[in-house]
Amino acid sequence: MSEKKTITAIATPPGDGGVSIIRISGPAAVEIANEVVLLDLFSSESHKVYFTKVLDDQMDFLDEVLLFKMLAPRSFTGENVVEIHCHGGQLITKKILKRILEAGAHPALPGEFTQRAFLNGKIDLSKAESIQLMIHAKNEAALKAAKHQLEGRLSLKIIQFQEELFYLAAILEAWIDYPEEGLEFMSMDEYLQRLDLVISELTNLKRTFDTGQKLNTSTKLCLLGAPNVGKSSLLNALMQKDRAIVTPIAGTTRDVIEGEIILEGHHFTLLDTAGIRHTEEVVEQEGIRRSFEAKEQSDLIFLLLDGSRPLTEFEEGLLDSVDQEKTIVITNKKDLLHPSNPSHGTLISAKNLDGIEELKKILIHWIEKQHHTLSKDEVILVQQRHFEAIEKGLDYLLAAKKALQEELGGELAVMDLKSGIHALSEIIGRNVTEEVLSQIFNHFCVGK
Repeated sequence: MSEKKTITAIATPPGDGGVSIIRISGPAAVEIANEVVLLDLFSSESHKVYFTKVLDDQMDFLDEVLLFKMLAPRSFTGENVVEIHCHGGQLITKKILKRILEAGAHPALPGEFTQRAFLNGKIDLSKAESIQLMIHAKNEAALKAAKHQLEGRLSLKIIQFQEELFYLAAILEAWIDYPEEGLEFMSMDEYLQRLDLVISELTNLKRTFDTGQKLNTSTKLCLLGAPNVGKSSLLNALMQKDRAIVTPIAGTTRDVIEGEIILEGHHFTLLDTAGIRHTEEVVEQEGIRRSFEAKEQSDLIFLLLDGSRPLTEFEEGLLDSVDQEKTIVITNKKDLLHPSNPSHGTLISAKNLDGIEELKKILIHWIEKQHHTLSKDEVILVQQRHFEAIEKGLDYLLAAKKALQEELGGELAVMDLKSGIHALSEIIGRNVTEEVLSQIFNHFCVGK
């Protein structure tokens, strides 16, 4: 990337809307914008909003716009930035962008505005990545974790680890360089305790990655049960539309059917599965195999029972075999309850939509319980790159500890401590390669 280029892109999603934003950033941003608007931008003040008109190359009127002028370094990218807020039609937005390109700007690459902000020291790499996380957050918990990262909580934690490790490395080097001085900063036992504390806290941070991965994905909810218990009816009731075919014929659903719902900011992928029973029919056997496969791959299971008849021996076995930690038992057809069938779990009637709202509340309570760690404002790792950097850093710190405990030489321990610091630096963007930066920012949308 050439930082001398002035870049431009549409910063709002494609489609018609109230307003579209076109962003220009670089050393010639003001000069280029000055060519396309009916306003003297050179004499206008920075960080002010101006109402003006955009003109084409024939000086004909294109649109009335609001223009934001922000001179370096007081801008998101750290460069001169001009934003043009025009009416939100696709055609007019593209015409204005074309005019800016003709005036000398270059098309921005994916994530190039944020990458320039990082390269110009406006944000660290962890904060830059959090912007992408916020854009693609699928639920409130994921959004909260991204916001924490944008606020710099992960960066601050990493810097605190590094400061302690720098201190420990400096003490060790002093012991090595001046052994005759008898420098007593602390005993070796105290030294190892402080190193152990860093290792322990980094290990705890590393363990949060399992939670972080789940935050960035939709929660898989498997609807499981015997044929004709109402799984497809429940899928349709939760989605509030006829997504799956419903008939009185047992075994209508032969394959896994997916649907998407969002409840109070939480994203769920519903999996309606084939009814589970003993059968000799080859196609149905394959459907049942896929049902069990969906069950194992799901985060949560709705085990449906038919309240209009007694449980079969097979269903009783199914009740005993499911993972209780991730299973919610539901008795359907509450309007047709069989007198000899004691209801299990939550009573609903998927057909009549009776109990569906209560079931949704149970679902929200379950997912919020899974995300309870965020309520403590705990820092959560949500990206593979961060996890790998901490894992690598821990390996070096454990090697340093071993070298000290087994008296293999302070020089080796110092080298490992510095390598651990170096590994952690990758999280906030120090010591990262151009290849890593390209991999990160290429996943951004154009205009961000």
